[in-house]
Amino acid sequence: MFSRISILIVACLLAVAPASAAEKIRLAIQATGTFGWELAVARAYGLDKAADLDLETTELATTEAGKIALIGGGADIIISDWLWVARERNIGQPLLFYPHSTALGAVMAKEPQKFAKAADLVGKKLGVAGGPLDKSWLLLQAWGLKQGVDLKSQATIVYGAPALLAEKLAQGEIDAALEFWTFCARLEAKGFGRAVDLIDVEKELGAKNPVIVTGYVFTPAFAARQGAALARFFTMMAQAKKLIAEDDSAFAKIAGMTGLPDAAGQAIVRRYYRAGIPTDTLDSEVADAAALYKVLAKLGGPQLVGGDGELDRSLFYWAP
Repeated sequence: MFSRISILIVACLLAVAPASAAEKIRLAIQATGTFGWELAVARAYGLDKAADLDLETTELATTEAGKIALIGGGADIIISDWLWVARERNIGQPLLFYPHSTALGAVMAKEPQKFAKAADLVGKKLGVAGGPLDKSWLLLQAWGLKQGVDLKSQATIVYGAPALLAEKLAQGEIDAALEFWTFCARLEAKGFGRAVDLIDVEKELGAKNPVIVTGYVFTPAFAARQGAALARFFTMMAQAKKLIAEDDSAFAKIAGMTGLPDAAGQAIVRRYYRAGIPTDTLDSEVADAAALYKVLAKLGGPQLVGGDGELDRSLFYWAP
C-alpha cells in the first residue's frame, strides 16, 4: 500500500511532467524545391506545432539522394513522381504515393508560335531536361508520334541539366527546350514563351484533367505506424499551399527561395505554383495517371516501369 508521502510525490511528478512529445516525421527535401517553400511557410505560421508534429528535415542536393534516403530508412517522406513509385513497386519495393502537385513543364522558345506542332521541331535542336527516360520527354515523344513525327530521330536532341539548357536557349545555341516548370517560369520572365504546354499534351494523350506529377512518398509501414500523424501532416501542407497561393505576406516569406530576384518573375512562379495545386478527387487523379501510364510504359518499356504495362492503382494512398 502506498503511503501518503508516496502519493504526494507521484502527484507532484505528474504535475511537472511534460506534455506528450509531438510526433516526429523525418523529411528529405531539396531546399530550393516547392516542398521546402511549403515547410518554411508551415513553420513560419506555426502550422507544425498546431498539428503536433516535430518535422525533422534533411536537405539533399538531388532527388536521387532523397530516394536513397527513403529506401535506406533515413527518411519517412520524400517528394517524387508516381512513375518512380510504380517502378519500385514492380521490382518489389513497397511504397505509397499521395498527390502533391500537377505542375508540369513545357517546350519553351523565343518565338513559341514557330513550334506549335511536332513537325515544327523536325531538324531543330531541342534541349531536353531530365534525360532520355524523363516522363515529360516521353510524353512529348508520344505527342509527336500521334502527329506522325518521331522527335527522337527527326530532331537533334540535347540532354542536359535544366539550368544549362535555359542558358543555351537564351544564347541561341538550341532552338527550343523542354524544361521543368520552375525553369519555364524563369524563362518566361526573360521573354520566352510556352510553345508546347505539357498539360495540353497530357489531354491529347487521354487525360481529362491536369495529371498529378509529384507526390509525397512513404512506406506502408510508416503509414500503418503513424497514420494519424500523416493525416495531420497532409492537412498542414494543404494549409501551407493555400497560404502561398493566396496570402501575399506568406509568399513574401519564401519569395527569395524561388530563384528569381524581381517581383515580376516571382509573380510568374507563383502563378505556375498556384495552377499546380491539386483540385480533383483522388479517383479522378488515379484514372488520369493510369491513362498516361499506358502511354509511358509503351514508350519507355521495362527500363522505365519495371515490366508492368498497367498502373497498379493501389500505389496511391487512400487515407483511412
